[in-house]
Amino acid sequence: MALTLDALAVLDTIARRGSFAAAAVELGKVPSALSYTVRRLEEDLDVLLFDRRGKHARLTAAGLELLDQGRVLLQAADELACRVREVASGWEVELRIAVDAVVCFDRMLPLIQDFDRISAPTRLRFSYEVLDGAWDALLSGRADLALGLSSETPPAAFASGLYSMRPLGDLRFVFCVAPRHPLAAAPEPLESDTIIRHRAIAVASTAHSLPSRSVGLLSGQDTLTVATLEQKVAMQVAGAGCGWLPESFARPHIAAGRLVEKRTQQARPVDPLQYGWRRARRGKALSWWLSRLEVARVRKRLLLGPEHAH
Repeated sequence: MALTLDALAVLDTIARRGSFAAAAVELGKVPSALSYTVRRLEEDLDVLLFDRRGKHARLTAAGLELLDQGRVLLQAADELACRVREVASGWEVELRIAVDAVVCFDRMLPLIQDFDRISAPTRLRFSYEVLDGAWDALLSGRADLALGLSSETPPAAFASGLYSMRPLGDLRFVFCVAPRHPLAAAPEPLESDTIIRHRAIAVASTAHSLPSRSVGLLSGQDTLTVATLEQKVAMQVAGAGCGWLPESFARPHIAAGRLVEKRTQQARPVDPLQYGWRRARRGKALSWWLSRLEVARVRKRLLLGPEHAH
């Protein structure tokens, strides 16, 4: 008897259920059929897979090794079957969406709920990206759709012709500090020589392969780097540093007096954001998301910032 997926499935079921009898019930077979399968497998491999001396079926070391590797094969077979069904139905097994930090995830919820209502067989997987992280996710194949792409298109994406981009909306920034921060009382507009004497709060890029870059930092400025935009906002509210924030994230804190907006000598330009996708992966789920993103109010909502800022 050759090592087959059916034999591995029998081995897996016996190990999970703890006995040949319980496994037979789950598989809808008689226990003797499972015993025959295991015995033939042991003979062909010339190893003992189960220790049958006790009440329960216990795997030997060889059996455990076969099961560990066999489960990898079973999972791969399941994924292959899913991909085959995907091709037949047009629905992706999984749609991977990279969301830049400037797109508040709270604003994604209505889209996710609308997608749930159509009962699509596609599961969604989101990733949180910063700076060129969304581009990196798209270029490396980690994402099928990316929201909040910088307008600075990497040469690799521009030259390949494998990606499509559309405008998402303009992102405006404000320079903010806590009311008790030394810069809060400094005369405006703030000059670079003044700002550089104070620590900046930055968010680390999530790009894996694209060249590292920073935005809104001065050369030689002391920097505290955090993992998320929400952490950056919290650090600036706490007075731990200064820096540029998306206006939509900063405005509630400015209105509540937790942050002070300061004019600077060198203003930061508006960033025209994009969304993009891999053309080769356009199944029904991606098409649904792209159709929703064609609606102007949907795009506008994604850049409104947090619904609740404490």
